Amino acid sequence: MLQALLHSLADPLTLGFFVRALIAVTTVSVLCALVGVWVVLRGLSYIGDAMSHAVLPGIVGAFLLNINLLLGAVVAAIFTALGIGFVSQRSGLKQDSAIGIVFVGMFALGVTMLSRAPTYSTDLANFLIGNPLGVTSADLWGALAVTLVVAFTLWAVQKELLLVSFDPTEARVVGLPVRRLNNLLLILVGLVVVLTVQLVGTTLSVSLLITSAASARLFAPSLRRMVVMAAVLGAICGVLGLYLSYFLNTAAGPTIVLVNTAAFLLALTLRGRREA
Repeated sequence: MLQALLHSLADPLTLGFFVRALIAVTTVSVLCALVGVWVVLRGLSYIGDAMSHAVLPGIVGAFLLNINLLLGAVVAAIFTALGIGFVSQRSGLKQDSAIGIVFVGMFALGVTMLSRAPTYSTDLANFLIGNPLGVTSADLWGALAVTLVVAFTLWAVQKELLLVSFDPTEARVVGLPVRRLNNLLLILVGLVVVLTVQLVGTTLSVSLLITSAASARLFAPSLRRMVVMAAVLGAICGVLGLYLSYFLNTAAGPTIVLVNTAAFLLALTLRGRREA
């Protein structure tokens, strides 16, 4: 029985696209955990979905100009992040309101630009929808590079971000650049969302960014453990979801999302029993 099970699990590993998808989902899970914990801790869960739609004008613009779609998405993500920071800081509105204003405006701009596109390219559709099983080796190297850059940046400003997140008044008193640190975090979230949307699609991008980090927060006593737990949980759910999609013949992205959601519900149940 055990031998048959191991043989079944090994079968998909003979397929190059499945192995690349496993590596991609694992890498993206770690990447999302790095910024997802900050998104959850600061109550910015809305930003993942907003960013994934707000980059549309950059993608469409790149398509119309016949340049790299990822470059256009990155430019739009940075512009969106800075726009959110500008609106929230200058208007006095809460950040979720600023996110809503900028996100809707950017998305509407993207739809308007899309209506001017002569054709709806397959490449453009794949970028917007995502496909874990269509990941290339170049995509994997790009994901690894972004992961290293994000990890180093967050490690370098971790203490400052903690103070800004939980006591912005004290952060200003000690002379920290609160506005720049907030904008930096928004830009990092934007970059992560752009990469994950390209690799695994909008729905899975938001799920990896938020759900695993939310599950980890229920049990992790510190930021470091929360990051590790979110990364491990996201990777496990990603691998399990890919295998289930292979054996059940279902779409990979939504299957992984369902596994992530089930893991969160299980964590919530266990937390409730522990506190009872």
